[in-house]
Amino acid sequence: MGEVRVQCVIANPLDPGLPPVEVDALVDTGAVMPLLGRDIVDKLQVPVTRRAVVTLADDRSQEMDVAGPISIEIGDRKSYFECLVGPVLVEPLIGQVVLEVLDLVVDTARHRLSPSPESPAYPSYKLKAIVQ
Repeated sequence: MGEVRVQCVIANPLDPGLPPVEVDALVDTGAVMPLLGRDIVDKLQVPVTRRAVVTLADDRSQEMDVAGPISIEIGDRKSYFECLVGPVLVEPLIGQVVLEVLDLVVDTARHRLSPSPESPAYPSYKLKAIVQ
């Protein structure tokens, strides 16, 4: 299968005067939230808003800072998120929340992300409510 990596533009939507940061992120389908290093969060001056308990890949749990808002742009799709804050120079991760919100699917054969075939022009969402 191999890993899927993606170029992302990360920005602080609350301070558009700050230049965005381009990162090469690993797509981690086992992760829920995006993960950025403290160096990126500090450079973008994104505030830490809370702490959360995170279960790591080896089943250990640890508390981590959560920062936000951040914007993540992948290709022509962009939205706003919170992120987990890891140590300086940690490998950035893109998790399920970003994939779901941007409506991207993992193409492991080609080692890339692609727009959902059902909605190639822009994200599509399911809504289980009746809207009038």
